[in-house]
Amino acid sequence: MNDQVTPEASQVSPPGAEAPTERAGDDLSAPAATGQPYLHDLVSSVFAPAMALSGRDGQVRRGGAQGLYVRDIRALSGIVLSVGGVEPVNLHYELVGGAENEFRSVVGGPKEGDPDPKLLVLRHREVLAWGMVEHISVRSYEPRALRCRVELVLSCDFAGMAAVKGGMATLPQPAGALEGGLTWEIPDRCSTRATGSPRPDTVDAAQGLLAWDIEIPPRGVTTVSLSVEFREDAANAPVEAPPSGRAEFQAPEVVAADSRIAKWVEVSMADLARLRLVAPGHPADVFLAAGAPWYLTLFGRDSLWAARMLLPLGTELALGTLSALARRQGRSDNLRTGEQPGKIPHELRRDNAYDIDAMGRRERNYFSLPPVYYGTVDATPLWVCLLHDAWLWGAPEERVEALLAPMTRCLEWTAGSGRDHRGFLSYIDASGHGLANQGWKDSADAVQYKDGQLAKGPVALSEVQGYAYEAAMGGAELLDAFGVPGGDRWRAFAQDLAKRFRASFWVEDANGPYPAIALDGSGAPVDSLTSNIAHLLGTGILRADESELVARRLGQPDLASGFGLRTLAASSAGFNPVSYHCGSVWAHDTAIAIAGLARAHAPSSERAVTTLSEGLLAAAESFGYRVPELYGGDDRRTSTGPVPYPASCHPQAWTAAASVATLTSLLGLEPDVPRRFVRVAPNSSTGTCLRSVDGISIAGSKVKVELPGPADDFADGARLIGLPDGIKVAGTSPKG
Repeated sequence: MNDQVTPEASQVSPPGAEAPTERAGDDLSAPAATGQPYLHDLVSSVFAPAMALSGRDGQVRRGGAQGLYVRDIRALSGIVLSVGGVEPVNLHYELVGGAENEFRSVVGGPKEGDPDPKLLVLRHREVLAWGMVEHISVRSYEPRALRCRVELVLSCDFAGMAAVKGGMATLPQPAGALEGGLTWEIPDRCSTRATGSPRPDTVDAAQGLLAWDIEIPPRGVTTVSLSVEFREDAANAPVEAPPSGRAEFQAPEVVAADSRIAKWVEVSMADLARLRLVAPGHPADVFLAAGAPWYLTLFGRDSLWAARMLLPLGTELALGTLSALARRQGRSDNLRTGEQPGKIPHELRRDNAYDIDAMGRRERNYFSLPPVYYGTVDATPLWVCLLHDAWLWGAPEERVEALLAPMTRCLEWTAGSGRDHRGFLSYIDASGHGLANQGWKDSADAVQYKDGQLAKGPVALSEVQGYAYEAAMGGAELLDAFGVPGGDRWRAFAQDLAKRFRASFWVEDANGPYPAIALDGSGAPVDSLTSNIAHLLGTGILRADESELVARRLGQPDLASGFGLRTLAASSAGFNPVSYHCGSVWAHDTAIAIAGLARAHAPSSERAVTTLSEGLLAAAESFGYRVPELYGGDDRRTSTGPVPYPASCHPQAWTAAASVATLTSLLGLEPDVPRRFVRVAPNSSTGTCLRSVDGISIAGSKVKVELPGPADDFADGARLIGLPDGIKVAGTSPKG
């Protein structure tokens, strides 16, 4: 998900390179690009489609990625506070919720004979869909009244997100004064208004200054506020905030001896509630933005996986995501965009033709990808998998039935344009300007042999064959259930795919057989050991003995770092613990592995689930329970905590949703509402961890799952309270 183009394309127009529109008087020398800014030490607040990125002291400084953004336009590039003529000294920041942060600081150093600061500053920042509100409270611990000056210096560059991500130099726009504040504007495009409350004593447009001369009562507090509103013609943006602020999913109540799982779920749910978006004109079809700051929009793969992981909390998000993507489903062949009939898109972006860079020129070629881009090999089968899973969790039948037509088109693409001459789903960037790799590991070096050499396309990824098998079998089941012919065709397709997969993808090393990450363009297996093999579990494409071989591998130190599952085994020549896809850990990837292990019921599954889930909980605790997009794959035995990946996004939808997926896997919940039963087989390790989870949604009913403790009379399994009438529990024996 890094928007990395093929090497050929990058030689023509590298990400961040500018191709300005020639105009009389223009300086056509492009600002120097410094590369993608690092994010690991920034604090984010998100209310999609808006977000704020600041330093840990709450200051928003020009340069890098800091700023207030709305719909991928930087509405403010600087928000710098001073009190009494100096910047406060940061003490602490706290994540209040997905959209809110608090920053605590002090003013003034220790005095002779009195080492304690007397002025404390609290900044409470809340991002809203249209901008932000910040309350600045100055508290005095002096026994006398104090007077001081509170100043905010604001700046705005209206830079597009593409320019920021490319590390382009930007120039501030001139400010204008208005009643109680400042304004910046590009006529007929957008504007930002920043107003103070109470009315500032000083408004200086030339300096971008708002200032208040305040009096603080003895041992009292005085508060001033800043409100920032960004305005733009909404027709220029492909996404907007849902009309309802209430999320389609609610946080479950988790009771556990180990408090980490409950805290991780709590923080994740607050972030997920603020990543909700809709497409203009379709307010009911809510989906999750992939993540902040670069991906605050609809992403096929990411939005599908996030919705799938959150199915235990309801099916509305899944149905909204499916509908939003179905409206963008491919209708024709387009080499430039990668569109093909039936194909689900990779990402949706604003049209850069509307964006103007800091030099006043229209942006072009910051992203080489088209506004609607279809360069993904896995989103199309994953769309079918999500529809099938939503049906199993009890989505209303009439809404499932309404999506059978786009489902059939997805299956037709899977068996047609998506396949190569070998009969496997594969990809190659025929345009020369798209993504080098088109699975979830989409960086240019993601698919490599064990010796570090890169694979040449067309590339057929192993996990994508598993998705295709699962989609074909699930699609066949849906067709049968709704009386639509064609199910036998897709079952035959799946069985043939499994047979060919078994003959082509398995390789072997000193520790035994395992699936290769891919086949290259010549049909040779790409033999590196990767986390991709975990995605095969539970899809049905593996036999029981093959699932056991994979389960054993996932629990071994070569892949299991102690903080989750490495993307590439440490024994590989190309291993780098802080690479994007070649040794790092992604929480969603590990959660998919845990879910697959739980579904596979292999003898080694329970041990691997315990190892990987403990790793995620340790990582979550280390990151304050807002787990970033990815982090280093260093060995826990030699590290005090996971090492941040410097360009990692946070919050990230599928990372946050991984908390719910892990919780569900530990419970061992597998509903089948159409057949009126629910399987439950909790991992035995949860006997010392989970006690109950209240708020699981099955067929629209809220269900409480209770696990046995020492004094309970149901020590051999679990108890489900609140199941809809007629739905039975099919099994409650621990796995293993």
